Amino acid sequence: MRFGDFSVEHGTSGAAERTPVDSDARMARLVRTIEGEIVPRLVLTRGALRSTHPVECAGGRLPDDADVHELVRVLLAHDVSVASALVESVRHRGASLESICLKLLAPAARELGLLWEEDQCDFMQVTVGLCRLHHLLRELSPEFRSESCEQSVERNILLAPMPGDQHTFGITIVAQFLRKAGWQVWHEFADTTGDILEIVKSHWFAVVGLSVGSESRVDDVTQFIRAIRQSSRNRSIGILVGGPVLVERPELAVLVGADATAHDGPMAVLRADAVIDRTAS
Repeated sequence: MRFGDFSVEHGTSGAAERTPVDSDARMARLVRTIEGEIVPRLVLTRGALRSTHPVECAGGRLPDDADVHELVRVLLAHDVSVASALVESVRHRGASLESICLKLLAPAARELGLLWEEDQCDFMQVTVGLCRLHHLLRELSPEFRSESCEQSVERNILLAPMPGDQHTFGITIVAQFLRKAGWQVWHEFADTTGDILEIVKSHWFAVVGLSVGSESRVDDVTQFIRAIRQSSRNRSIGILVGGPVLVERPELAVLVGADATAHDGPMAVLRADAVIDRTAS
């Protein structure tokens, strides 16, 4: 069965019922999704680390560890409406949308992953918790759009996981920051690389952002980036890559032929802007 964007198998009710092989496989799949993609870890290959957006409103208070722990507890124990009320209470303290995403939702997702890794929660519980996080992010999406800069046709980006990977939460967060900064964002969760190539042939994009979930895909990504550049209507298209494998091995970003990387949503805006500035010069 499926909950939102995550697959769940029947009969995964606890650590005692898992075989070691199943446990390792499920944990690896879940940790890849959480650790690498909550706020896409597009690793920096150039440029200084800095943020384009403040993460706290004037007079506001950033979400803290206590807020994160409480959100995780609520996500596991209550309906999503209770989690939504908790997020709203943090916002009433003056926390910005950026701080909600970067300091509350992302750490909560990482904590859910740790609970699974330490066998304090089963696969079903953690998956449902992650799906509730998706719901919270969707609730915030209209406000991100209302605060967005005017969008420009020259700042058009396609965001997609490598076909076969499931990394929708982090891509969705990055999309919010890009839209707010005036980027037109196209999401694509394609079944094959050919589907994505058809899109870049048919539509003009300044940048393509790809998410990679496994080191075993590195050779595929290298070939895919080469194919995107050859097929794209924009012959100077920029490429961003990210994913958990690049967090551990940042040198792979250059080896696969990408242009730029970043470690969170605001940084993705910086890197995407820098790519089009560089290709325009």
